[in-house]
Amino acid sequence: MRHPLEATLRGIGTAIDPPATKALYEPLYPGQDRSGSEQRADLRYGEHARHRLDVYRPQGQGEGPFPVLVFLHGGGFVRGDKAERENLGRYFARHGIVTMLPNYRLAPESQWPAGAEDAAAALAWCRAHTAEHGGDPARIFLGGESAGAVHAATAALVRRFGASGAGIAGAILASGVYNVELELKARRQFGTPTPDPRNDAYFGTDAGGYRERSVLHLADAAPFPLLITYAELDPPQMQVQTGQLFAELVTEHGFDPELKVVPAHNHLSQLFAINVQDDILGAMIVEFIRNH
Repeated sequence: MRHPLEATLRGIGTAIDPPATKALYEPLYPGQDRSGSEQRADLRYGEHARHRLDVYRPQGQGEGPFPVLVFLHGGGFVRGDKAERENLGRYFARHGIVTMLPNYRLAPESQWPAGAEDAAAALAWCRAHTAEHGGDPARIFLGGESAGAVHAATAALVRRFGASGAGIAGAILASGVYNVELELKARRQFGTPTPDPRNDAYFGTDAGGYRERSVLHLADAAPFPLLITYAELDPPQMQVQTGQLFAELVTEHGFDPELKVVPAHNHLSQLFAINVQDDILGAMIVEFIRNH
């Protein structure tokens, strides 16, 4: 087996089951490695109550400047919190990366394109303040997982949201949803309920608007370094859409992305495991940042 929980995760399969998966890792968090990092919590980057971010700075690794990662949590557009990703902040800071973990507005209160707007706002705050935290303004990376990957992808790949124009050094997209029109039309094949509690809440219930809200069809940014990943045990719709995005960016937009599969993990465990059990996805991200 590739990691201690592989057999258990294969038993869960490709279902997104937060209670079952979280229960495997939650007992490990109190003992996680917090060395080599310093946290500053709840810094304001905007006016909304959720416009807050946590900064994890490398400690005992020189004065820098260090590369910077702004990374957005997942949660199906309707939930999630930066505090749940402390393990990522600690891990990446220990590996010499200033890590900023923002919260963002949630659906149904805030619908598309609020997430992309917040990703761009967090990135703008990062560019203005990164030197205060030992970061290198010339090496800022934007990333996210699941819903956070959608927001990061939209902000970075669609010019009007401004992230690509801000000169990011690269982007990391882990297990996102990039073609909501496909998710709508293939609900039977993907086993998605109607109404869809995730996409309906964020993208709205007007089916006619789904194509124009899909980052797959909106992408118009000039190429930049990009890492696209999905988990071996991701739900089929994440795997299909990752392949779609990769193919579209390569054939239509001149990108040359890295494409990686996180072996023996599911949609949630690939993040939960970082810094507490195995760091398969974390190591992929560190390598990508160090290479760019």
